[in-house]
Amino acid sequence: MAFVLSQRSKSRLVGVHPKLVEVVHRAIQITPVDFGVTYGVRDLETQKKLVAAKRSTTLKSKHLIQDDGYGHAVDVVAYVDTGDGPEVCWELPIYDDIADAFKQASEEKGLTLRWGCAWHCHLTGQQKNAEQLRNEYIDLRKSQGRSYFLDGPHLEVMQLS
Repeated sequence: MAFVLSQRSKSRLVGVHPKLVEVVHRAIQITPVDFGVTYGVRDLETQKKLVAAKRSTTLKSKHLIQDDGYGHAVDVVAYVDTGDGPEVCWELPIYDDIADAFKQASEEKGLTLRWGCAWHCHLTGQQKNAEQLRNEYIDLRKSQGRSYFLDGPHLEVMQLS
């Protein structure tokens, strides 16, 4: 079943780089899990609040307007049907499925993405699926004696073609 973006999700893509918007629109067509866009562009004050609340780790977020005049990141939220209609879901395996759809869409559209559960590499062009990349990232950070930050809803542009 193909899903579609709501008007609310589309409105949250205003100011996001057009190539990333294309990827979002393609990802919603091929994902096995329905999702909506919760964030596109943020202002610096909002980003500061998210860092203070430990919901983000940087003031150099790709959600902020970049040098080309666009935001280069989106956050999504998964919806699963529980039989009583769609409900928000935050379980990481669900975001693995969404990230796999973004991986395919980014490859089709020629945009290199990074995912918030695999900060160590590009999502685009990988032979591994999102679950494998997430586990690889966790193992890498643990082997370095470092903590890890999993942000399953986050996808960002690494390189524009």
